[in-house]
Amino acid sequence: MTFVGDVFLSDLIKKPVLDPKGEELGRVKDLIVVKGEPLPRIDALIIERRKQLYKLPWKDLSIFNKRIISAIIYSESLMPYEITEDDLLAVRDILDKQIVDANGAKVVRVNDIKLEGYKSDAVLIAVDVGMRGILRRLGIEKGGEDFLKMFRAQLQYNLISWNYIQLLAPKLTAISLTVPRQMVSELHPADIAEIISQVPHKEGATFFKNLDVDVAAEALSELKPETQVEIISGMDTDKAADIIEEMPPDEAADVLSDLPAEKAKEILEHIEKEEAEDIQELLGHEEDTAGGLMTNEFITYPPEITVGEAIERFKQNAPEVETVYYIYIADKDEKLIGVVSLRELLLSDYDSKLSDIMETKLKTVSPETDEMEVAEVISKYNLVAIPVVDAEGLILGIVTIDDIVDRIIPPAAKRKRRKM
Repeated sequence: MTFVGDVFLSDLIKKPVLDPKGEELGRVKDLIVVKGEPLPRIDALIIERRKQLYKLPWKDLSIFNKRIISAIIYSESLMPYEITEDDLLAVRDILDKQIVDANGAKVVRVNDIKLEGYKSDAVLIAVDVGMRGILRRLGIEKGGEDFLKMFRAQLQYNLISWNYIQLLAPKLTAISLTVPRQMVSELHPADIAEIISQVPHKEGATFFKNLDVDVAAEALSELKPETQVEIISGMDTDKAADIIEEMPPDEAADVLSDLPAEKAKEILEHIEKEEAEDIQELLGHEEDTAGGLMTNEFITYPPEITVGEAIERFKQNAPEVETVYYIYIADKDEKLIGVVSLRELLLSDYDSKLSDIMETKLKTVSPETDEMEVAEVISKYNLVAIPVVDAEGLILGIVTIDDIVDRIIPPAAKRKRRKM
């Protein structure tokens, strides 16, 4: 097999394939792609001859480059081919499709595919997502280069290596690319949410389902409510419950409140009892109140322990809590009596008791307090979180400043939580 240099898919389509005598066997219609090591490889050419399709295996080729493609067999040895969904075809299934550039955290469209010789194979090494790919397919790449040279500019290459690509369409998972799942998982949840929002629902749902549970939980809270509903409603209940369970209770409540009642109830039944109870408690509050904004994940310690003891406890407790700004001090009846900032805790003597350093002039709100009033209190007193207490003084949860910001300047359409 002779493979000279690199070649683009657009260079091959409709190119004649010759037999050993130089007679035309047909013209390239598509390429069958299979898993290869280290990259996907071409398994066969699909050629068209007199409106009939034939499969020409890679092993039956003698020359393969952008100037000439020839085979070692004659027309009578060609195998008829019927289009099937089982095969992965370069033109049909990859060209013009949307992909995730995991390195650039964005969705792009495949304008062309670059192939290169590797040992005795032709492998897919990159996709062209730039203007060059479009011009090349139109047959005017050289003209585009010459035109830009008149303005002392260059036509840039915009190639993305397969190493930085995550295919979206379900059938394309037949290719096991060298992209590790963690490459996508390492993207910021907001970037993942943006990617999902840029593609059709089916592809976005598939992309989401392939995320690790903890990454999916973070990304889910960044999506618009209607997208959350579509994705979670279409998932297996056990997987959906695993993701919801991984979320902070207040964010989980937001998602479940938008789901159909039966689906939400089904998911709650698959979540551990303690977590389900936390979520149920939050679902009982009106959305535009402190109770609807709060999370019931917070840290409370008794007043009699020392700063040193509190720090040791904090090391154990903090990893389980999403946001920690303050440590709340509660008496034996669980009534809120004080608060200690993390700064004060770290700067205090280890032998001091929490009762000695806690702030007792507390700013609190009730579960029924309107969200705008909560925002005003947080702003007025320069707080980063405010406790929500009931009529008896028991702390029920906290409203953090980021919850207020998300509500006042929401990243998506404002949620309307349904009581359950």
